Amino acid sequence: TAFVPTAVPWSPEHQIQRLQVTRKVLETEEQAAFPVGGAAPRYLYLASNHSNKWGHPRGYRIQIVSFSGEPLPQNSSMEGALSWERYQLAVTQRKEEESKSTSIYNLNDPWTPTLNFTDFINNETIAGQDLVAWVTAGFLHIPHAEDIPNTVTVANGVGFFLRPYNFFDQDPSSNSADSIYFREDQDAGACEVNPLACLPETAACAPDLPAFSHGGFFHN
Repeated sequence: TAFVPTAVPWSPEHQIQRLQVTRKVLETEEQAAFPVGGAAPRYLYLASNHSNKWGHPRGYRIQIVSFSGEPLPQNSSMEGALSWERYQLAVTQRKEEESKSTSIYNLNDPWTPTLNFTDFINNETIAGQDLVAWVTAGFLHIPHAEDIPNTVTVANGVGFFLRPYNFFDQDPSSNSADSIYFREDQDAGACEVNPLACLPETAACAPDLPAFSHGGFFHN
C-alpha cells in the first residue's frame, strides 16, 4: 500500500493522502526474501496463472504471526548454521536437493555447517516456477511470576496462515452444512447418522494424570 496525493474534488487547492493498493510481481529469490524485523508487504500471496470469475489471479496468501527475537549477528562464526533465522519469509524455487532449511549435523559443527540456508537464495527466478515458502515464526519468552504453574497461551501463539486469496469465487464456508438431519427411525447415537455422536470418543485425547506437587505448588 502507498499514500498517493490527491486533489480534493470540492477544494482543488487542497490535497489529501489517499491510501492505494499497489501490486508488484516479485521475480527473483532475492526480492522474495524478507529479513526478520524488516519491512514486508502487507499482503503477500502466491498467485497462479488462473483467474476466478471476477478476473483476479487465484492464489494463497501467507499471513505470519511471529514475535521472534533478534537473529544471531551475521558476523558471528556460528551464524551460517542458523542462517534460516535471518528471514521471516523466503520464497525459493522448489528443488529436491533443497528439502530442508538446516541439518542435524549443523549442531555438531556450527562453525563449518553442513547446510547453509542462504545458499538457497542465489538470484534464481521464481516467476512461473514451483515454489517453496520458508516461514520463520517464534517468540522470545522471558519467564515471569505469572508463568507459575503454567504459561498461558493467550498472546503467546505464533505460526502462519495459508489463506485462499481470490482462489474461490465466494466464501466457500457458505456451502458448509450447519445442521445435522436424521429421521425418527434412525439412531441418533450412531456415528454414520450423527457425526457429533462420535466427538467425545475422538476428542478425549488428553491423558488422565494423577495430582502432583512441585516446589510447594499443588496441581490437580
